[in-house]
Amino acid sequence: MMALLVTLAGPFLLQPKASVSATDHDRRLVILSPHNERVRHEIGQAFADDWKARTGETVYLDWRIPGGSSEISLFIKSEFAGAFQYEWQGRQHQSWSHDMGTSFADPRTPLAATGPAADARRAFLASNTGIGVDLLFGGGSYDFQQLADAGYLVSGDPAAGIGISALMTENPEWFSAKAIPEVVSGEPFRDREQRWVGVVLATFGIVFNRDVLARLKFDREPAQWSDLADPRLVGQVAMSDPTKSGSVAKAFELIIQQQMAQSVAHQSALSTDQAEAAGVRDGWLKGLRLIQRMSANARYFTDSATKISLEVSRGDAAAGMAIDAYGRAAQEFVRMHSGESRVGFVSPTGGTSVSLDPIALLRGAPDPQLATAFMRFVLSERGQKLWAFRPGTPEGPVSHALRRMPVRRDFYTEAHRPYMTDAGERPYVQAENFVYHPAWTGPMLGAIRFLIRVMCVDTHREQREGWRAIIAHGMPGDALAAFHDLPGMSYQEVIERIMPILRAKDKVTEVRLARELGAVFRKNYQAAKRLAEAHGVAP
Repeated sequence: MMALLVTLAGPFLLQPKASVSATDHDRRLVILSPHNERVRHEIGQAFADDWKARTGETVYLDWRIPGGSSEISLFIKSEFAGAFQYEWQGRQHQSWSHDMGTSFADPRTPLAATGPAADARRAFLASNTGIGVDLLFGGGSYDFQQLADAGYLVSGDPAAGIGISALMTENPEWFSAKAIPEVVSGEPFRDREQRWVGVVLATFGIVFNRDVLARLKFDREPAQWSDLADPRLVGQVAMSDPTKSGSVAKAFELIIQQQMAQSVAHQSALSTDQAEAAGVRDGWLKGLRLIQRMSANARYFTDSATKISLEVSRGDAAAGMAIDAYGRAAQEFVRMHSGESRVGFVSPTGGTSVSLDPIALLRGAPDPQLATAFMRFVLSERGQKLWAFRPGTPEGPVSHALRRMPVRRDFYTEAHRPYMTDAGERPYVQAENFVYHPAWTGPMLGAIRFLIRVMCVDTHREQREGWRAIIAHGMPGDALAAFHDLPGMSYQEVIERIMPILRAKDKVTEVRLARELGAVFRKNYQAAKRLAEAHGVAP
């Protein structure tokens, strides 16, 4: 019983003691964030100390952690729906309808139109409706852009000194090509309407356990996404459900983009436009098939991206997909006094863009001035040092190395490198190895999440059984063809058939489509297993 109590209470016992209590403070800042406890503690405490020194006020940072970025997005949407309905009905005494509930935060609602839906949209964008939260801190730029376009995130008011728009007025040099560019290698680094801005960089890669790889007779460490599809890793790959994790969904998108870029480069016989179109179509299918093999190697799909690095570091899996922050944290956690670590992390060259974790002010923030001060702090040189400096260095973190790459390009100076945990990292140079093409897959991220769910997550048992049979019987071609059959999954078919259904947000039709496609993939994987077994006794 005591062991059970310790297990359940562990996450709470490990929380750092707050220097300011929930009742003993001058001001409170409410922050929604998927960032881990180390980030929250180091950056939160540094900001509170800085604010105290400058103003004499004590600040209580009220962190709200409903889950990963996907869960946070759902939370924001749900809370704003309730808050605006209450404002519309309770305070303005207006009638409410289902159409208004789906249109007030829909950027496709035409503002010039007449009728209740357009009235609700205009009223919401003009309102100060809030959900009791000041800031959204951390996640992916795709989710931030979706929330910004819905109207949940705001740019602020420069005249009142509020929001990112005010910071741009105060510190224009921060928002320049020399510091925080608007776009880097195709990835947006800040919103053109100043509703969000990147704070820290993120890359995606492979976290791996050297001890497990040695037991599996690997003679080299993984370097490319395709290494996770190696048949020797069957049952040894840690993966997460992309419908539950925005970072994992982004990593899958980049895998597909890499295959597209390689296919485009091989279309030398065609004109430029034809080569791109043909390469994108071909690379789309190659990317999905690579993901199929990676998925078939998976032990199972976790519901959180953070669990991947944990499983690898414990030796429960040989390797997995991870955001750099999680991979490096796992590497650091098991590092020995000699400096060696059984855990490694690598970002595949040409296989990942350099993206970022942003920050944004929420509509109706209870204390927008304090929220702006927090954004100013994390974007300042002092705040940027916390991400990269070693603990105990001047203006670095106190207890934990965060091992993240600051967003500001002007941070990477020779004066700073001696204090950095990863002094050799040059993310803006790395960004040149991969160009993200938003037009290729950007509008399809929701479809990618959906397809991987029906192709891999929901059908994982059949997929895994088919793959194991294929491996056991020498990788026969007919079984592989059945395994990789993708009916109705071509690039054009997904755009024309699947994406309209997902955008319509009709859950009944979406569930029906998921069941239909799931049945097709189960049948294919079962056929692959039978074809493989028909080749006789395994070699």
